[in-house]
Amino acid sequence: QVQLVESGGGSVQAGGSLVLSCTVSGCTGGMSWFRQAPGKEREFVSGIGRPGNIHSDSVKGRFTISLDKNTNTMYLHMNSLKPEDTAMYLCKCQRVLTTFWGQGTQVTVSS
Repeated sequence: QVQLVESGGGSVQAGGSLVLSCTVSGCTGGMSWFRQAPGKEREFVSGIGRPGNIHSDSVKGRFTISLDKNTNTMYLHMNSLKPEDTAMYLCKCQRVLTTFWGQGTQVTVSS
C-alpha cells in the first residue's frame, strides 16, 4: 500500500524559503510535487526524473526537488518565494495506471 505524508508548510514573506518533506512508503513509480491554489486547477511543480529532475517554468531556478532513498523522503526546497506560490502542495506517486496523493501541506506567501 502506498502512503504519502507531507509536512513543512507554513507562512512566509515574499523572498523567503521553505522546505517541504514527503515521507513515502510503498511507491515504486514516479514521484513528484504538485500544487493547487483556491479556484485553480492542480498543477505540476517538480518531479524526480532520469537522468535529471524536472521543474515547471514557474519555479525553475527557485525550487529544487530531491529524494533521500535512505529515509524514503522526498524534499522540495523552495527559495525566493512569491505570493503566487501560495497553494496547497501535494506529493504524488504514479504507479503504472494508479495515482496516489498525500493529504497536502499549505504554503502561504505574503507580500
